[in-house]
Amino acid sequence: MVKKILKIVGIVLLLLIVSAFAIPYLFEDQIKAKILKSINESVDAKVAFTDADLSLFKSFPNANVAMENLSIVNKAPFEGDTLVSFKELNLKMSVMELFNGDNEPLNIDAISSKNGLINIIFNKDGVGNFDIALKNQDQKTDDGKSKPLSLKIKEYDVENFKFKYFDESSKISMVLDSINHSGTGDFSNDVLDLDTKTTAKVSLNMDKVNYMNNINVSLDAILGIDLKNSKYTFKENKAKINELPLEFNGFIQMVDAGQNYDLTFKTPTSSFKNFLGLIPSAYTSSLDNVKTSGDFTVAGFAKGMLTDTTVPKFNIAIASNNASFQYPNLPKSVKNIIIDTKIINETGVMNDTYVNLDKLSFSIDQDVFNAKANIKNVATNALVDAALKGTINLGNLSKAYPIKLEKPLSGILKADVTTKFDMASVEKSQYQNINNAGNINLTGFKYVDENGKSMNINSAIVQFNPSRVNLQEFKATTGKSDMNVTGVLENFYGFIFRNQNLQGNFNLSSNQLAVSDFMTTAEPTAKTETKAKTEAMKIPAFLDCSLTAKANTVLYDNLTLKDVSGKLIVKDQAVTLQNIKTNIFGGSIGLNGMVSTKAKTPTFNMNLGLNQVNIADSFTQLDMLKKIAPIAGIINGKLNSTIKLSGNLDANEMTPDLKTLSGDLLGQLLSTTVNSSNSTLLSALDSNLNFIDLKKLNLNDLKAAVTFKDGKVNVKPFDIKYQDIKVTVGGTHGFDQLMNYNLKFDVPAKYLGTDVNNLIAKLTPANAAKLENIPVNAILGGSFTTPKITTDIKAATTTLVNNLVKQQKEQLIGKGKNELENLINKNKKPGDTTKTKIPTTKDEIKEKAKDEIKKQTETKTKDLLNGLFKKKEKPASTTSKTP
Repeated sequence: MVKKILKIVGIVLLLLIVSAFAIPYLFEDQIKAKILKSINESVDAKVAFTDADLSLFKSFPNANVAMENLSIVNKAPFEGDTLVSFKELNLKMSVMELFNGDNEPLNIDAISSKNGLINIIFNKDGVGNFDIALKNQDQKTDDGKSKPLSLKIKEYDVENFKFKYFDESSKISMVLDSINHSGTGDFSNDVLDLDTKTTAKVSLNMDKVNYMNNINVSLDAILGIDLKNSKYTFKENKAKINELPLEFNGFIQMVDAGQNYDLTFKTPTSSFKNFLGLIPSAYTSSLDNVKTSGDFTVAGFAKGMLTDTTVPKFNIAIASNNASFQYPNLPKSVKNIIIDTKIINETGVMNDTYVNLDKLSFSIDQDVFNAKANIKNVATNALVDAALKGTINLGNLSKAYPIKLEKPLSGILKADVTTKFDMASVEKSQYQNINNAGNINLTGFKYVDENGKSMNINSAIVQFNPSRVNLQEFKATTGKSDMNVTGVLENFYGFIFRNQNLQGNFNLSSNQLAVSDFMTTAEPTAKTETKAKTEAMKIPAFLDCSLTAKANTVLYDNLTLKDVSGKLIVKDQAVTLQNIKTNIFGGSIGLNGMVSTKAKTPTFNMNLGLNQVNIADSFTQLDMLKKIAPIAGIINGKLNSTIKLSGNLDANEMTPDLKTLSGDLLGQLLSTTVNSSNSTLLSALDSNLNFIDLKKLNLNDLKAAVTFKDGKVNVKPFDIKYQDIKVTVGGTHGFDQLMNYNLKFDVPAKYLGTDVNNLIAKLTPANAAKLENIPVNAILGGSFTTPKITTDIKAATTTLVNNLVKQQKEQLIGKGKNELENLINKNKKPGDTTKTKIPTTKDEIKEKAKDEIKKQTETKTKDLLNGLFKKKEKPASTTSKTP
């Protein structure tokens, strides 16, 4: 009997285990279909998820439904905007819920989610994208009763969640990031206590002005929830903004007209540490052992209705009186701290909100700083009335407050400024409506970054005039550079308050500027060890200004530029250069163009004018010219040139990337000489051509045009004169120095050797004058250092000899029988007694002449070629040099 019972129990257990594995597969498609049907019957939006898995083990004895990549995407008027997305969503429920009928809703016990997003948007018409419930839907069952809402949730949690809110009409944008929230409570009851824990980071912007940026907030609270009356009451709670503690009392209730608020809040203690805790931890350190005196309190209330047209009346008071603090291990304290600030709305109309900073004051040693401000009309066109007055010794800041700097600051800042303006005038650049007065002075400022690079401001004066902010003086040094800048800031307040680009016109003068002093560097890495690596340079996007500059010396890469002047226009992450002039390489260069860092890879295009620059210096020090025309050390003299070029820049060094260079160059050589012994190419060419001496080549006033692209240089054919020899040069070479050039020589016959001249001497003056120049071609291949040269001089010379002999033949035919007999007898060998038959007819004379001329041609050609291809006698002391 016992064995039977055990056997039956075993079979049942086995069936249960098999069922536990089988049920998820049997019901998985049913669960997916039911979830989609339930959602789609309720919302007017596009709902999708990649997968839904059912498990009986993850939440045993309950079932767990896990959905992956769930998203709800809006339809018009928010077409394509994501309302909700979950990387992972888990629903826990009773196993019996799996067997519900089609008309029976799922009773869900718990919900959890990871990596989710809720994105709330209000458009200009006040319509929200979250209003996706289907309208006029029959929510009743067959018996006339409403379908029950069966979310019997007892617990829920979200991990790494983001909540985004944007109101297009008010330009209010809020982001709650890195939200971790959990709650426990029985939602099956109409009245419950929900125990919650929440942490998040808050950012808040209003019309392009940032009020909070990643502020840490936390709230541990028990909320009394009345589901029937939609009322949420704060019971036990503890909140923090950064480290500032707050407590809340009261309730929020959802009603038909909107939301009804009746809340009060305050700091539970009055210690001044509350204020230090408000400062983000990135800018402070531990508050342990900080000595404080005086108080700091935040208190307020919000009471009334939040509707489309009203806000609750509220009053927030932030106060401190005669407080002080001193951090351990720091020598100085901040004393006499007074804060008196109120944010008030007494009417429930948002535009009636006003901010009064009646006083902000503190002192370090003998230096006292004061500020006050009043802001009204905040919702439509904020009116600002503010004043700053006081002195701050910047060197004392790090002695009184734990500022995280590698090196302490130094300098004295003095301010005495009043300003009154409205935001609409700032946005529209209506400077006549802005009233400013006073000055801000900074002297003896010094800042040293983590790489030891320092910025020293000897003096800076910013003057606030009724409608302008003038940079009256700015004298500074950094590295090898010095600067003296003056100018006008066109939209100072637009830049500060409205996130507009900084506009202005400035004048800069300098004795010396080193470009490397203004390049940023990255932290050393394991690969770079202690050597700092330059970061990719970016022209700031917020700059929209012009700079007229003049510098005695500018150091750029390995170049020293003298007497530099011109104008730079900075806009849209690009610098336009106008009429830049400088003296360099013994001459001058003019430049116009643009450099842009907007794309990932910086680009440039330039027009350069070179005037009487030294060839040896410019073609040695500029890699770009060296690649385009490798003539340094070969041609001495001056150069006039116009160059148009464009391409990419190295993102770190801001020097041209030669592989991307394209453009054209037109150049004229002045007062030049050729040093062929310094070039393997010219030495090889010299030895292949007997009729030319390259040392005597005159290139004065030579003009040449080249184009270059993708590392290839194309030289348009140009002519050179050597004595009365014309040479046409053209071809291509690469930045890799491989070449393919054609040289066409138009050579007078007299330069082709003594034997050729002897043949010419036998012609009549009339026939000699008819001789045309001989074309000789040379092809230059290989590279500039290892050239391969071929010529057709042998074929050209053979053709010349044939022509000369032909002319002699015609002369001989014309002289007649006697001269032909003399010619034949003259060419007889000694001892030849054979009687020669003298031709008598014209045909016989021609035939005989042909035989004799053929013999003479073969002999003369052989002698001539032997003479032409003898190597030149080189002086013993002469040696070849490569470029």
